[in-house]
Amino acid sequence: MIITPENVLLVGSIIWFISIVLSKTGYRFGVPVLLVFLLVGMLLGTDGIGIRFDNYKYAQIIGMVALTIILFSGGMDTKFSDIKPILGAGVMLSTVGVLLTTVFTGFFIYGISHAFSHVIQIPLTLALLLAATMSSTDSASVFNILRSQKMGLRNRLQPLLEFESGSNDPMAYMLTIVMIQIIQGGETADLEVWRIIVNFFLQFGFGLIFGFVLGKVFVWVINKLDLPNKTLYPILMLSFIFFIFSFTNLLKGNGYLAVYVAGIVMGNSKMTESKSISSFLDGVTWLVQIVMFLVLGLLVNPNEMFKIALPALIVGLFVIFIGRPLSVWLCLLPFKGIFKRSKVFISWVGLRGAAPIIFATYPMVEGVEGGEFIFNMVFFITLTSLIIQGTTIPKVANWLRLSTEKDDGPENFGVDIPEELNTILQQQVVKDEAYLKDYPLPEGTLVMIVERRNKYIVPNGKLFLKKGDKLLLISAKNEETEEAQKTFTFLDRISKIRSKRN
Repeated sequence: MIITPENVLLVGSIIWFISIVLSKTGYRFGVPVLLVFLLVGMLLGTDGIGIRFDNYKYAQIIGMVALTIILFSGGMDTKFSDIKPILGAGVMLSTVGVLLTTVFTGFFIYGISHAFSHVIQIPLTLALLLAATMSSTDSASVFNILRSQKMGLRNRLQPLLEFESGSNDPMAYMLTIVMIQIIQGGETADLEVWRIIVNFFLQFGFGLIFGFVLGKVFVWVINKLDLPNKTLYPILMLSFIFFIFSFTNLLKGNGYLAVYVAGIVMGNSKMTESKSISSFLDGVTWLVQIVMFLVLGLLVNPNEMFKIALPALIVGLFVIFIGRPLSVWLCLLPFKGIFKRSKVFISWVGLRGAAPIIFATYPMVEGVEGGEFIFNMVFFITLTSLIIQGTTIPKVANWLRLSTEKDDGPENFGVDIPEELNTILQQQVVKDEAYLKDYPLPEGTLVMIVERRNKYIVPNGKLFLKKGDKLLLISAKNEETEEAQKTFTFLDRISKIRSKRN
């Protein structure tokens, strides 16, 4: 086929369609959706259909853009009230935990390199670089699996796991860059250790500061702009995301950390058109995830992975069953409120995904000797992690008795109310029949819509409410109505549990 813009769009659209259709099948069998995109990319590559893509620099840029959007979107969906109780444990896992995983895995790789000297006899520095690239859990995979499964998690595990996966990529990125600098520094590396350490803390500090400050600034900007075309707000948000990332990097801070912190700040602030922005980012996040995993799948050559399959499998199993659990248990020792079953589950949700593969492109781009070996190892270990851990998370949660029925909150019939109106929507099921004008409702509450047998009725005082009708209620937001809503949600959940038991 002749390469033309039209043909590229044609092939791209077909690949997209096939990937999404296959992802539905994968979801039924408990296969992580993003793993399906990765495998489709591999099937379309040089060892499959024959599409040739071997530009690591372009793949790195695509991955950088995708990770920036994924981290910001994850931050926006993170409620500070949820992460506040687990903040200490989350920070410990995303910093010290990543460092410990790198050290444990790096020394293990160096140790077994003698047993596989014909394949992976490597110096300690290269072993630590390999470990650093895959030391973080992947935010795209964790967000996708935890939020797509129809289950909840006890003991505040979901916000802890999401916070860790969203905030530990910066640590892995910095460790990767530091190890590349040490390897390329050669004999002068020892003289520059203090500079590397200072730079390390500056990146973290600037990432936190710029993320927080720029997040606050852009909240103010969005609320003051008053754009006549409301559809421009989500596009404006994209420009903010890329600015925060690139500006922070320009000033020697960590851009990945900055966009995640900015996402948390903006997601927990009142903003104009926040719901449309959030919906837009959800769609764009899926788009960049699909593109990123397809591109990374195209980049790998499956034939080259056969050479390193056995050592990569051994290293992958070490990370899953020893390296990650050991790091988790050591990091959580000071936190007495986290029980053993929770620690086991946290250890299991150590998914590798797109982030480690993207970080593995850095040695290739920087010309590090052994870079291709690192990339193939990380890719194989990522597949191992997604297959073993990604497909078993719900089963492990049930086995540990940590899963609960997912509470998506009260339904709202697809109605969205701007936050500026300061109102609450909630649903109520009619138990006793009555005319609407005689139906007991809290003061200041109105019935917006009535659902009866999948039909919707715009109510008036003469409407006779029948048993089983669902009412969409709207009321002004204040402390009393918020407490009432919490009580209602709690009682509704108890009612559902009782009905299931019966």
